[in-house]
Amino acid sequence: MQLTNAEAELAAAIGWTKKMHQLLCKKSEADLALLMKESKTTMLSHFVTGLQRDVKAIMAALKTPWTTSPVEGQISKLKTIKRTMFGRASSQILRARILHAI
Repeated sequence: MQLTNAEAELAAAIGWTKKMHQLLCKKSEADLALLMKESKTTMLSHFVTGLQRDVKAIMAALKTPWTTSPVEGQISKLKTIKRTMFGRASSQILRARILHAI
């Protein structure tokens, strides 16, 4: 009996996730509030509570055409260099390593 309930909740969570993916692909702001209300019945309710705290940022992301995707690799590389050099080198050496990596 409990397994059936867990499967039904899982199916609802998967359905909600697919709807959220479609919403993000279409960049539909209007459906966001409705979808968040719908999630209260799924096991994703804690996740959605976190999304509601950042709803302004999500709305801005849906409205604007800009993205950081093209530079994500560079950002990751720079952060890795910074982490490996933390506490081991002066800012001049860190700067030299970063400029060499770019």
